[in-house]
Amino acid sequence: MAAFLLLSGCRGSQPEAPGSGPAMSYATAGAIERLELRLDQLEQRLKELNPSTPDTADKVPPGPIRSLTLRIGTDDDRLRLYWADGQRSDLLCSQEGQGVWACG
Repeated sequence: MAAFLLLSGCRGSQPEAPGSGPAMSYATAGAIERLELRLDQLEQRLKELNPSTPDTADKVPPGPIRSLTLRIGTDDDRLRLYWADGQRSDLLCSQEGQGVWACG
């Protein structure tokens, strides 16, 4: 019985593992908060340097499509779009399988 009391008394005085005490958890929480703040700052800076909305002004004319022309089996297989404002756009096409074409 005395051995049991002696062993259980020694257990209570074991040192805590690093990072498990209350002071360490406050320090860890502070470090995490500083990292999150820095991450937010870097994400904001990245958005300012590289806007996510691509500039499509040069690629797609405004307005509706007036007509389409598909040209296959020639040297320049293409889908041509004629826009209502008089502009035109060409999309190159390639044969993906029997009777299947991909343009873009």
